[in-house]
Amino acid sequence: MITVDHISAAAARIAPHVRETPLWRLPGSALGVPAESAPFEAWFKLEHLQRAGSFKARGMFNRLLSNPIPAAGVIAASGGNAGIATALAARSLGVHATIFVPAVTSPAKRARLAALGAEVVVAGEFYADALAACEARQRETGALMTHAYDQPEVVAGAGTVAREIEQAAGTPDMVLVSVGGGGLVGGIAAWFAGRCRIEALEPELAPTLFRAREAGVPVDVSVSGIAADSLGARRIGAIAWPLTQQHVAQARLLSDAAIREAQQFLWNEFKLAVEPAAALPLAALRSGAIRPRADAKVCLIVCGANLDPATLA
Repeated sequence: MITVDHISAAAARIAPHVRETPLWRLPGSALGVPAESAPFEAWFKLEHLQRAGSFKARGMFNRLLSNPIPAAGVIAASGGNAGIATALAARSLGVHATIFVPAVTSPAKRARLAALGAEVVVAGEFYADALAACEARQRETGALMTHAYDQPEVVAGAGTVAREIEQAAGTPDMVLVSVGGGGLVGGIAAWFAGRCRIEALEPELAPTLFRAREAGVPVDVSVSGIAADSLGARRIGAIAWPLTQQHVAQARLLSDAAIREAQQFLWNEFKLAVEPAAALPLAALRSGAIRPRADAKVCLIVCGANLDPATLA
């Protein structure tokens, strides 16, 4: 189980390599939610400004800095963000990176991988297909593998987001977190450990944690929709599962339409160019899926910005 000690150690290890991202405070009324639902304070953790364009840089640097790196370098499977973070960390540390991506990975993310000097391999339609191909290559080469969400170093690195929030502003009443495989929500849950309410948010078309909670165990789900390139895991991670069972209040589903509307709102109102996965926290508020109590301090994790800005035009 990941603990606060693991997260604090990760924070010290990665500090020279990652950014402390801003925490932006706004009145709930600025988010365009119904007036009767607006008397809360919104904290935007602007993790899309992190190196590599997402929170994933934290976990990938922690993974590489915690292990000896073989001559074959590092290898990863990713819908985009974890691969980009792995490629950045590898380039920063002077090692080779091979990144397997599924066909759903956006051209913008593939271009970013190539620009970072990674060898990019397209394998299969979705993340699970790319992961299987990546694991086969890793067995052949012995490269150090970074997992997008299901390694202790990766989850502990993601947990440093929560540590930063608390150091900057104290403990929020509620944290809204997008969920794919669960690395981010697992790390945040491990840090706060019941000291605030954590809401897990997923697209209706990629309901990994939601279906696991229905079944009582992690299960495979089909994934599609506008956020599939970053929230496209078919099964909740083995590390995140017990952490979310213990410390996450609820898993909620949001429509692609609500996610897209929130993404566009973030651009139109605040000029935040973020990918669909980063818009789920705002979508939960704007759609009324979550209605915070009056005077609550609600933290929205704005998790990534690896998109083609032309899609926001």
